[in-house]
Amino acid sequence: MPARWIRWLARARALRPRSAAAVAESLQVDLPPAAMNKPVLAADTVAIGLGGNLGDARQTLSWAVKAIAQLPQTQLQAVSSLYGSKPIDSSGPDYLNAVALVTTQLAPLDLLHALQAIELAAGRERPYRNAPRTLDLDIELWGQLQSDAAELTLPHPRMLERAFVLLPLAEVAPQCVSADQLQAVRGQGIELSQGSGWWL
Repeated sequence: MPARWIRWLARARALRPRSAAAVAESLQVDLPPAAMNKPVLAADTVAIGLGGNLGDARQTLSWAVKAIAQLPQTQLQAVSSLYGSKPIDSSGPDYLNAVALVTTQLAPLDLLHALQAIELAAGRERPYRNAPRTLDLDIELWGQLQSDAAELTLPHPRMLERAFVLLPLAEVAPQCVSADQLQAVRGQGIELSQGSGWWL
């Protein structure tokens, strides 16, 4: 990993909560000038978005990270800082969000179904589209895999529209997020809530 990325990650983990604009500004400085236009992850590496806005969301997300780490043939590699964000196309309290990076030998649909089981165990209900939820687990990226299957679209079709995905993803996989992509979402209401280790 280039030294400038290491320096940025060290700063990010020690920062006080701040706005998406401020975080994006730091990333614009530290991301490589020729930022990638497409995801670059190893074939067995998966970026999972975590979110929730009902109940004790931080505790639920912490439990979810540990549950993901215990899935068979799956190893937890990194967990981003925790971010707070306003609901998008939804309602209810503010969300907490993070991104976890794992390596896995599971098949894509097997991992998807395992994540859905974790959601159900956390009390996830789907009374209507974009309803508030105790836990939301989304597969954002899976290596460079592309899929238009009805059950699983990869990369996640709305990933690039969401600061609450791109900012934490830039922490754990900076090669997958460009400065232009961060610039496009910098106006969204999101703040760094808690640094690394929040889930332990």
